[in-house]
Amino acid sequence: MAYGFLDIAATPSVRAAQAAMGAARNWEDFKGDRAFDRLTPDVSAFIAARDSLYMATVSETGWPYVQHRGGPAGFLHVLDDRTLAFADYRGNRQYISVGNLAANDRASLILVDYPARARLKMYVRVEAVSLEADPALAARVAVPGYAAKAERTLLLHLEAFDWNCRQHIVPRFTQAEIAAAVAPLRDRLAALEAENAALRARLPAEDGVG
Repeated sequence: MAYGFLDIAATPSVRAAQAAMGAARNWEDFKGDRAFDRLTPDVSAFIAARDSLYMATVSETGWPYVQHRGGPAGFLHVLDDRTLAFADYRGNRQYISVGNLAANDRASLILVDYPARARLKMYVRVEAVSLEADPALAARVAVPGYAAKAERTLLLHLEAFDWNCRQHIVPRFTQAEIAAAVAPLRDRLAALEAENAALRARLPAEDGVG
């Protein structure tokens, strides 16, 4: 049966490594169907909740380059079940990813939910679209109120995706996630402080009675 991600990833050298480590049979005898080449509602929701991703491209000299991209949660938009897009904002102006993609449109993405220890990996082909060429698309992926300057839209055409093992993912939390988690504690503390202040305010009057 199909295993979309490994159908792409399992080159002869990868298969040789699997065989050397005694893992070849795990995949040679695979009887399931993991041809994940269309985004389901659950996967789309996972993507929409992310505020960062890691994108790997390959240069013309064969060297890989991994870049972090981020923004407010939802900056990576699911346009349909085979297409994603995000606004490519100005950074340090080295344009390594942009240059790599001009020569080779293949890229690999990693998206991580650290608190849930979930990791999504994707193979995509990337199309750089100028803001002027498709202003409607640029407007669709723009993040309202975000001050960064968009230079282009990156349109991602899905080839395959899969979920990585959750081992070794150390839970990490954003400021917003921590604030939400401790909000009940802050509210309880404020209530106790108010109750304590009220009790203290009553003490002098009670001491003077009788």
